[in-house]
Amino acid sequence: QVQLVESGGGLVQPGGSLRLSCAASGFTVNTYAMRWYRQAPEKEREWVATFRSESRYYADAAKGRFTISRDNFKNTVYLQMDSLKVGDTAVYYCYAAIGGGLWGQGTRVTVSS
Repeated sequence: QVQLVESGGGLVQPGGSLRLSCAASGFTVNTYAMRWYRQAPEKEREWVATFRSESRYYADAAKGRFTISRDNFKNTVYLQMDSLKVGDTAVYYCYAAIGGGLWGQGTRVTVSS
C-alpha cells in the first residue's frame, strides 16, 4: 500500500524547534520528489520545502530556519524546524510526486507561548 504517515507535530514555544517525520511505504523516497506543505487556519495550503534528487529547495519563509532531509534506509523524509515563530502554526503535510500526487494525513504544529 502506497502511503505517507507524518508525525512529530506538537506545541512549542516561539524560538523552539521541532522535527517532523514523513514515513513512506509502497515506494522509495529517493525515487520521487518529496515536499512539505503547510496550511494555517483559514489560509490556503502553501509549499514549504522540496527534496528532489540530491537538491533541496525552500520557500522564503523557511529559508535559514527549516531543513529538509531524507533517510533512504528508513524511507523517511524529515523537516527540521528551528527558530519557530507564531506564524509557523499550521498543519504540515508531506507530499510525494508519485502518480497523481500522494499526500499524508498531516501533523499539527502550534507555536505559542
